[in-house]
Amino acid sequence: MSEQRASMDGCRSGAHSFLKYLKIERFGAFSDRTVGPFAPGLNVVFGRNEAGKSTLVSFVDGVLFGWREARGARNTYKPVGAERAGSLLFAEVDRGIGEAFAGHEHYRELRRVRNADGAQGDIELLDDIDAETFRTMFALTSDELRSLRNTTDMTAKLLTAGSGTSSSPAQALAVVQGRLAECTSRAAGAERSVVRALAEQDAAKRALDAAAAQVELHRKHHHELHDLEAERDDLNVRMQQNDRSIENLTLCREGTERLAREEKELLVEMAELEGEERLAQERRAASAASIGQRLAELSSSEDRVLRDRLDALAARENKYAQAVDTARSNLTDSKALYETCVEALGGDAEKEHARTRHKIKATFSIAIPLVFVLVGVPLFMYGRHLGSLSYTILGLALVAFAVMVAAAALGMMLRPERPADPLRTRVDDAQWVMVQDEKKLAACRADEERFGASVAEELEGHGLGDARGDIRRARAILDEAKDVRAAMALDDQRARAARARLQAVAVRLDAIAQERFHLCERASVPETVSDEELEAAIDRCVQLRLGLQEAANALSKRHGELTQELGQAQRTSEFERLKTAHQEAITRTEEAKHEFAKLLLARRMLEAAIASWESKSQPEVYARASQLFSLMTNGAWTSVLLGDDGSLRVADDARTVRDPLLLSLGTTQQLYLALRIALLMSAANVGAAIPILADDILVHFDAERREGAARALAALAHVRQVILFTCHEEVMQALTSADPSSTVIEL
Repeated sequence: MSEQRASMDGCRSGAHSFLKYLKIERFGAFSDRTVGPFAPGLNVVFGRNEAGKSTLVSFVDGVLFGWREARGARNTYKPVGAERAGSLLFAEVDRGIGEAFAGHEHYRELRRVRNADGAQGDIELLDDIDAETFRTMFALTSDELRSLRNTTDMTAKLLTAGSGTSSSPAQALAVVQGRLAECTSRAAGAERSVVRALAEQDAAKRALDAAAAQVELHRKHHHELHDLEAERDDLNVRMQQNDRSIENLTLCREGTERLAREEKELLVEMAELEGEERLAQERRAASAASIGQRLAELSSSEDRVLRDRLDALAARENKYAQAVDTARSNLTDSKALYETCVEALGGDAEKEHARTRHKIKATFSIAIPLVFVLVGVPLFMYGRHLGSLSYTILGLALVAFAVMVAAAALGMMLRPERPADPLRTRVDDAQWVMVQDEKKLAACRADEERFGASVAEELEGHGLGDARGDIRRARAILDEAKDVRAAMALDDQRARAARARLQAVAVRLDAIAQERFHLCERASVPETVSDEELEAAIDRCVQLRLGLQEAANALSKRHGELTQELGQAQRTSEFERLKTAHQEAITRTEEAKHEFAKLLLARRMLEAAIASWESKSQPEVYARASQLFSLMTNGAWTSVLLGDDGSLRVADDARTVRDPLLLSLGTTQQLYLALRIALLMSAANVGAAIPILADDILVHFDAERREGAARALAALAHVRQVILFTCHEEVMQALTSADPSSTVIEL
């Protein structure tokens, strides 16, 4: 990963090449046409339908990797009666890290006329890319974004391209696999085949033995030579076993040291993760305690319902407050009117005169009927006593008259006095209105107080007792509680992430123990072996190898002597020829075995290197692809994953994992566009000078996702040159909005 980053930094500093012009001599409908200039960052080529956008993409592909041959109904863009020809003009400039392109431009040209002649000019521009990589990763179309062919192979090829070797280890592994297959082939043309070499050796040996059987006089020497060969083979086997022991012990020592360092780092990380989890839990508990359990457990729907209830209570509170204000205003107006009328009527003197007049009327209304009753009753009693009908009737008449007078006086007293003038009537009316307004104000205040008490009780029931019945304060408390719940959710997420990482660390610690066990088992040493013991075992094996080598040299010397004697004894040319053929077969066999062993070791080392690079680079690639995919889908999908079987998976914020085949067309294209951008940004030294060509890849995106994809392409343009062809103005606007410094070229 550090090598890839260094490589990317190298692309950002020093000499950098980018496509400047397309010089089309003859291709399709174009003739003597120059398109450009292109900038090193984001370029937008806008043209209507049939303007030649796809023709330009095919032209770049043809100049780089050859013109397409006619096959089926495919358009090869070959002009009538002429050959396709053209060139790509690359500009090379000096650019410092974090600085804009500046300085004098030096042009590099790549030209093609006929496929048989190949590309001409600065063909080293193609040293770090091949046709398959370009057509899969660099030439993007709407149909190409529906899948990523050979996802795992292409990822390995790009991620290992920055390994520091002349070619990608993934390519080297393919070559090694082919040569291994050749080494085990029985075909007649397989010159490096170990099987054929062994067969030829056996045939030569059989011929030599047959010839030696004819030489009876030298049978003893021949048998001795044969025994020496067997002993030498046995010695070679022992030497090979000893070499394997040295190799296994060395791997065990290096592996245990590496695993010990990793285990120590994991234990430190585990302690840190446990601290992070504990801190997150403590912060969550403190947050929950600061707002109360009820508010802490409040869901989003409950929060919305409670806010709606507060809005309703606030509306009623405003209604009561308006009623009190209205009653207070009415009372103030009625008091002012009453005081004005009283001042106009003359004040307290007039009221005192009215009270005096009323008292006089009441006195006469009581006194006169009382006098008639006092006279009529005795007269009635006297007439009954005397038996005089006239006195009796007169007494009854006086009493009846007194009753009538009293009734008339009572009616006059109860009847309101006729005001002396209309102003008096206004005073009485104003006083009555004032009294009614006072009662109305008192009633409104009582209703307001009762409503306030009910609001305080209801807020207390919802855990908002600190608001003390203040609805505005209750809203503020709800806002604070919402922020606290968001912080609690973040703490929960951090705690879950720490727990997940702790589980991964625990799994890795178990794997480390298993790896240590296998290393020790392969080296035939106990797991508790120390570094000093391993060094001592290696030294013993080295000393044994020296002894075996001396014995092998002695055997080889004796073997040479016997061979020489047999050669001198065998004078026939047939024996000499068979002996030479046998030695050549042995040499070829040894060389084939040695080549086969080297290839096996190379395959093992390449596979280990690729696995190591993928384990370090792939997480970064898929993490970056996840960010880009989330940006393009406006957060609907948040993760891009690689399954255990190597298949691609996506996940949303709820951790729902799906196969890309279950996604919509637009979302699938966004997924594979995000993955390509992540791979291209992680392997900046692959095709460093070659631009990314995108032919209307955003047509199936809606407005929001088109903006996200435009921002992702703008981010890619900071690392590589991007040229996007489109006939849609909204796509062009989205790209220029995402990168205002982009270059727009209209066809």
